[in-house]
Amino acid sequence: MAKKGFGGGMMPGNMNQILKQAQKMQDNMQKMQQELEAKEFEVSVGGGAVTVKVNGKKEVLDVTMKPEVVDPDDIEMLQDLVISAVNEALRKVDDAQSSQMSKMTGGMNIPGLF
Repeated sequence: MAKKGFGGGMMPGNMNQILKQAQKMQDNMQKMQQELEAKEFEVSVGGGAVTVKVNGKKEVLDVTMKPEVVDPDDIEMLQDLVISAVNEALRKVDDAQSSQMSKMTGGMNIPGLF
């Protein structure tokens, strides 16, 4: 009895199915990325003294501060609050990206996707 080759008539069908699944996953990832980029993330620090809003593209959309936090004698505190708020807002974007990717990949960590 002759051994069948690797394909045995089954490989092309399986390969087509794998390619379809890969294409579907790629389409889903693009859609997810677009949805994430459209989201806005807002963070307040210093008891609401400084608020920063960013989008999923990590672009700063808005910075607001309460008038009482603007002290000409303590500019460094204001600068620290703005930096803190921006960094926290960007962390929120990163967390949202990680969460979406985890849902997409079933928890597998696939380097280079985000």
